Amino acid sequence: MEPKAKSKVLDFDLFKRLMTFVVPYKRTFIFVLAAAVLLSGFSTLSPYLLKVTIDDYITLRDYDGMLTLIMLMGLALILEVVFQFMFIFYANWLGQHVILDLRNTLYKHMLEFKMAYFDTSAVGRLVTRVVSDIETISGIFSQGLFMIIADLLKMLVVMIVMCSVSWELSAIVFAVLPLVLFATRKFQKAMKHAFDEVRSQVANLNSFVQERISGMRIVQLFGREKIEADSFRQINNKHRKAWLRTVWYNSIFFPIAELSTSITIGMLVWFGGLNVIAGSSGMTLGIIFLFIQLSQMLFRPLRQIADKFNTIQMGMVAVRRVMALLDTDETIEDNGTLQDVSLSGAVSFDEVHFSYKSEEPVLRGVSFTMEPGETVAVVGPTGAGKSTLINILSRFYEIDAGTVSLDGVPIQKYERAWMRKQVGVVLQDVFLFADSIYNNITLWDRSISEEDVIAAAKKIGVHGFISSLPDGYNFNVKERGGMLSTGQRQLIAFLRAYMIKPKILVLDEATSSIDTHAEQLIQKATKEITKGKTSLVIAHRLATVHQADKIIVLEKGMIVEVGTHKELLQKENGHYKNLYEVQFLSPVKAL
Repeated sequence: MEPKAKSKVLDFDLFKRLMTFVVPYKRTFIFVLAAAVLLSGFSTLSPYLLKVTIDDYITLRDYDGMLTLIMLMGLALILEVVFQFMFIFYANWLGQHVILDLRNTLYKHMLEFKMAYFDTSAVGRLVTRVVSDIETISGIFSQGLFMIIADLLKMLVVMIVMCSVSWELSAIVFAVLPLVLFATRKFQKAMKHAFDEVRSQVANLNSFVQERISGMRIVQLFGREKIEADSFRQINNKHRKAWLRTVWYNSIFFPIAELSTSITIGMLVWFGGLNVIAGSSGMTLGIIFLFIQLSQMLFRPLRQIADKFNTIQMGMVAVRRVMALLDTDETIEDNGTLQDVSLSGAVSFDEVHFSYKSEEPVLRGVSFTMEPGETVAVVGPTGAGKSTLINILSRFYEIDAGTVSLDGVPIQKYERAWMRKQVGVVLQDVFLFADSIYNNITLWDRSISEEDVIAAAKKIGVHGFISSLPDGYNFNVKERGGMLSTGQRQLIAFLRAYMIKPKILVLDEATSSIDTHAEQLIQKATKEITKGKTSLVIAHRLATVHQADKIIVLEKGMIVEVGTHKELLQKENGHYKNLYEVQFLSPVKAL
């Protein structure tokens, strides 16, 4: 769920949390602040030097003095440009380093989430958090915070200079200032709510597009192109309306600010000009020129501050979403300390109860053992809980009750990452990354050479098919392995599991949708990689479990039968026998 937006224009608690990521770069942060201070001074110095030049040298026709002042103005301008460059560069440098660390922290945190979180979270929304939202946060430093500080300092210096030169003209400027401040405040509040809506609609767009592109095959198979286009049009329209609301507020605010500036300049020229014509000793042409420039320098930052405040507000909305994800406690506790121990491969489930959702049990008191080197097959109808055993043994989910043990030790006592390396898993739905076959097998573990992979591939009988592909082991399988068939993807998964040399193998067998040749290769690979290893085979076709040492029949989350293939077939009206007859004898009877 989206975190609710707070009514505060700036959430200082969130801001303090964000600033913790600045601590490693505090020297750069201080340097940027110092550059902002110097920049405010140099930007105000040039108009004042112009005033001195007009009053003390141009009016008195002092060419040498005028030339000296012009050179000083040139020097002030050069220094202003230098500090402007350093200010902009290092403010952006700091922003990029902060979001680098923040993105790494967020991604590392998400890697620890349990599978239940990903089951209920939209992928597009998570992508928005890691990519788009964090990129928006960089604007707080590059275009928001430091720019506002620099503008506020510049305004402070301008106001001090104004008051020291002419309180009458300062009063004219300050009389208009409250109107601009009031409009700026209203603008900031309105834009805060508008940007909340914009970010929400961006997340909705990302989520919708990602999901539909991933499921494009289903969209086209069922002829839903027009329906999905209409749905997208509606979501896109909401996004447009959210952005147009921000445009509307900008369209109101900036003309008001510009009008206020023009009115102020007109009043300065009118009042100052009358005093010059009247011969007032406290008013000169240089002062009028100075106040015209200073009034623009005072009002322009106000307009920019409003714009930069929008950047901060968009960034803070993104910070709130990112921090909410960082605060999400969806990790499986990893308090285990056992690792680098010698496992024999014994597995035990003792009265295991599990449910994905409360009050909807999937496993109901499941108990069985697997001796070292034993092959155990699990069969049963769809929804019986077969694949859930894989999730539990891999510690993707925590059980509700009972104990799962390896070599008599509860799996919670093993260090989680190490324990998972002892369990090689081949899933029914094989996921491959858009990369080479070699990288999909090693998962970028550079300690595994290509020669090692080739030797293992030859051993389990898949080297021939890989070698037949263009570029062989360097063949890019594209997104989700789309360049390979279902059987080929599964063979890659077998080799990937084999390379980690696990003590326990879990095979979620899926041979129902592949050709005979691929099935023969898979059966050969299965026979090879299960040698001497404790193996749990989730069987969908009973023809593949004849040689299992033990067959477990699951139904409605409970074990209803255990035995060998021959033993189970001898049971009258047995569950396994009924499943076997449905798969092998029913077609014959139909003939």
